[in-house]
Amino acid sequence: MFENLQEKLQRAFKNLRGQGSLTPENIQEALKEIRLALLEADVNFKVVKQFIDTVAEKAVGQQVMTQLAPAQQVVKIVHDELVNMLGKDTAKLKFSSQPPTVILMAGLQGSGKTTTSGKLAAWLKKGGHRPMLVSVDVYRPAARQQLKVVAEAIKAHLYEGKVEHSDTPTVERLAKEARKEAANTGCNFLIVDTAGRLHIDDDLMSEMQSLKKILNPQEILFVADAMTGQDAVNSADEFHKKLSITGVILTKMDGDARGGAALSIRQVTGQPIKFIGVGEKYDALEPFHPDRIVGRILGMGDVMTLIEKAQENVDQKKATEFASKALSGGGFSLEDFRDQLRQVKKMGSLQSVIKMLPAVGPFAGMQKAAEHVDDKQLTHVEAIINSMTAHERANHEVINGNRRKRIARGSGTSVQEVNQVLRQYAQMRKMFKDMGKASFGRKLAGMKFPGM
Repeated sequence: MFENLQEKLQRAFKNLRGQGSLTPENIQEALKEIRLALLEADVNFKVVKQFIDTVAEKAVGQQVMTQLAPAQQVVKIVHDELVNMLGKDTAKLKFSSQPPTVILMAGLQGSGKTTTSGKLAAWLKKGGHRPMLVSVDVYRPAARQQLKVVAEAIKAHLYEGKVEHSDTPTVERLAKEARKEAANTGCNFLIVDTAGRLHIDDDLMSEMQSLKKILNPQEILFVADAMTGQDAVNSADEFHKKLSITGVILTKMDGDARGGAALSIRQVTGQPIKFIGVGEKYDALEPFHPDRIVGRILGMGDVMTLIEKAQENVDQKKATEFASKALSGGGFSLEDFRDQLRQVKKMGSLQSVIKMLPAVGPFAGMQKAAEHVDDKQLTHVEAIINSMTAHERANHEVINGNRRKRIARGSGTSVQEVNQVLRQYAQMRKMFKDMGKASFGRKLAGMKFPGM
């Protein structure tokens, strides 16, 4: 999402680094580029003005001008102010002293409330909680059925209740019954998926205010589609004025939007972004860490999130065995290579994994390469290795021309693709073998992976 902004900010910093010393003039020139980059990223213009004024005040000070590396100091100021803009600390969910903790999901129609409700329930389950879901959207056809499908997919409790069309206060009754059911069944969270509208209107707000009064929720989370840019910010602001929302969940953060909503919404509403949706799967919801997001924007990577993903998805025992085998000098087999590809696939798209690496040192060129990564290539590689016999996977040197033709036919690929996989495998074996002898960074920087 932040690639264009990252590229433009890097250009501004590069121009600063090219200066022998900083002057008010070249700082102003850099700030002009930063301002333009933020506006083009669809950041709210008032937020941009406040941000630039703060950075300018700190950057033009005597303390910065006398630094040995003043350009790096400006980068640090921009980093710190971006973190401040996004909320500094990671916002946590509020808990009720008397369960269940009620979370009211608010937002416009099409923002992804129902799917996000399921993702939040899945995230809570992973943390050892017992969430219950309920839909009070009695207007949209199949809305309640949709939540039922989601609940079944993540194996979460669901309160269905009965919708009687003659019963006017159906929404309020469903909400009360669901809270009672959650308490009786030992569920410590109740996630209420509410109705949305195509735009903000009096009926929507009246119903939300009624639900707030009945449920007294600990959290009112506004679900916003990050792809809608400033519209998401304006809607969040309106909901906050009427409902006093306690936080925001931004969906579709893995898309190609310009990122302005993420950078504006905290400043405009005064409420923190608590979660971001980073994919379509039910486990694709992450707590929002301002410092990590800023690291991505400034090309510093997000190694902490990468480590957490690895800890969650990678089999530690297999990883240790692979490392021991690979670094011992004896190398690793094609079967080991395939197992490692499967481990990587569990962590999400290869592109998203690469983008968490810092855009410096040996990884500098990999950020650009990530744009051309096709995750289907991993599937092709796995298919090629699966088409080999156990003997071939253990002894790659026996794979001659005839065997390569057979493997290509069996995997639905070409001989050239089979050759490419074998070359990549040989490169990796050599890289691991050399890691004990030479600089890993130099080797990695020089490696080429065609098609991957």
